Amino acid sequence: MNQSAQDLVPVIAIDGPTASGKGTVAQRVAQVLGWHYLDSGALYRIVALAALRGHVALDHESALAQLARKITPRFEQDRVLLDHQDITLAIRAEQVGAAASRVAVHPQLRQALVELQRGFRRPPGLVADGRDMATVIFPDAALKIFLTATAESRAQRRHKQLIGKGFSAMISDLLRDLKERDGRDESREVAPLRPS
Repeated sequence: MNQSAQDLVPVIAIDGPTASGKGTVAQRVAQVLGWHYLDSGALYRIVALAALRGHVALDHESALAQLARKITPRFEQDRVLLDHQDITLAIRAEQVGAAASRVAVHPQLRQALVELQRGFRRPPGLVADGRDMATVIFPDAALKIFLTATAESRAQRRHKQLIGKGFSAMISDLLRDLKERDGRDESREVAPLRPS
């Protein structure tokens, strides 16, 4: 599809901090509309997982960008696939989430993922969730939503998710991690978390 035709495909962009529920909302909206779905945070988690598995330092910007250029993920219903392997649970581990927040600050990595993210824009439409969908990736989105909740509510929500998936977690640790991620996401120089 050429660039101008791709630009005509409608996008709903849902941004917000971690564990705010934006992914759940975006996925359900995409299902109801019959549109494609992009969990942009999963892309950063995939790079973080690849870095952790490949022993790539989380501050080695060019190596992380190189990893990002190699991934070809697919989102099918509630699963994330990479090279035909289901990595849905692996990328949701707290260690991977914390690593994703650390790697997301690197401009080279973010740039490497821009075109990949924009490539998800296909007919009949796209629902994209993340931190900068409405401000950077799809600034022309037809609808822009910023979804948030208190850090305490988000920690409780994340705790329920993790326990439900068989991971152990303490709410106090989750709350501390969420606040640290919020700080990194809101203060990074490139594409900080903010309403459009």
